[in-house]
Amino acid sequence: MDFTPRDAFASPRFGQVATFMRLPQSRDLAAMDTAIVGIPFDGGTSYRPGTRFGPREIRNQSSLLRPYNPAVKALPFATRRVADYGDVDVAPVSIEKTYTLIEAEIARILAADVLPILVGGDHSISLPILREMAKRHGPVALIHFDAHCDTWDQYFGGKYFHGTPFRRAVEEGLIDPRRTIHIGIRGSLYEESDFDFQKEHGMEVIPIGDVKERGIGYVAERLQRLKGGKAYVSFDIDAVDPAFAPGTGTPEVGGLTSFEAVSLVRLLAGFHTVGFDLVEVSPLYDGPGQITALLAANLLYEFLCTLPKRGERKEKRRKKTRAS
Repeated sequence: MDFTPRDAFASPRFGQVATFMRLPQSRDLAAMDTAIVGIPFDGGTSYRPGTRFGPREIRNQSSLLRPYNPAVKALPFATRRVADYGDVDVAPVSIEKTYTLIEAEIARILAADVLPILVGGDHSISLPILREMAKRHGPVALIHFDAHCDTWDQYFGGKYFHGTPFRRAVEEGLIDPRRTIHIGIRGSLYEESDFDFQKEHGMEVIPIGDVKERGIGYVAERLQRLKGGKAYVSFDIDAVDPAFAPGTGTPEVGGLTSFEAVSLVRLLAGFHTVGFDLVEVSPLYDGPGQITALLAANLLYEFLCTLPKRGERKEKRRKKTRAS
């Protein structure tokens, strides 16, 4: 199978069935090393719905992207076998059933030694993904871009919604809270104690003011301590200011620009990332030109460009083992 986007000089970018960046659609896990996986679920939203349509619209907008990234001199499809895996078939009326379905699909992908790139959906989907990550890798570091820390306890008596995934992940031992960094945090809270959980568990919080005043370089410095170990990355599109990404369920003013968001994702090069999710794109509220979905597609592409070449990590591990 040819694991490259369709040739835009032979097939116009507005044609054919929409897959991510016009990549082949496949579930042959033995043939690929990276899978783009949609999770069209928004049963965990607490305000504006519609993120169930996120994966489809992000695929549509990704058709514009070209394979070579001149900013970082990367051609990811020449060094990795990437395919659009399609979507997890969720249960729209049950978050618990959906979690079971997500866990089963992620388990299959990880068992095949394939790196999953997940496209939501609301942020509640991160919890079942992390459950399977922890089964395979143990508690992982978390790099989390968001306007909110998503460590609230309950909502209307429910433990599972898009504001609780990382509290549950700490309680279940899925992530290492002392190797967790929340980036871009801002917005109003219910009370001052809303940050107590992060403080008690040693989670680092980088508020948007620090990103703006100290710059991208400061974030890069703070992330350095996570290098070496395995890390999971979660990017909530509401980390970006609604001027650049209006299509989301819980917009917060004063966020990242689209350029800052792209720059932050580029910092992930050289990290041992075991998975990535991009969540909370709601096309129902998007601006003219579907700018939120277009930005999301670019962020997914930028993450692809940070990944090592196929087999590179395994070769490094072999060399380290021989040297010891």
